[in-house]
Amino acid sequence: MTVWFISRHQGAIDWIAQQSIHIDRFEQHLDINDIQADDIVIGTLPIHLAAQVCEKGAKFYFLSVNVAKEQRGKELTAQQLTEQSCSLQPFFIQKL
Repeated sequence: MTVWFISRHQGAIDWIAQQSIHIDRFEQHLDINDIQADDIVIGTLPIHLAAQVCEKGAKFYFLSVNVAKEQRGKELTAQQLTEQSCSLQPFFIQKL
């Protein structure tokens, strides 16, 4: 089992490093061919990639943050993510 953290945002990488979660692989982009059953994938993936993660038998945790309107399109720090109540939420996504 591999725990993946997928993000190109330094603030998110810093935030996850502050949590008590062991991450095996940090990647900016997900290659779905690398994911195995029982892996854990954490990040903010496009819905079709998150569905493919789940289809492979891996677990998907969404990095959820309530971004204020004025913060959209800006890089947030780990502190800002904490202030915005950033959290990990498990999802099972399936294409209908």
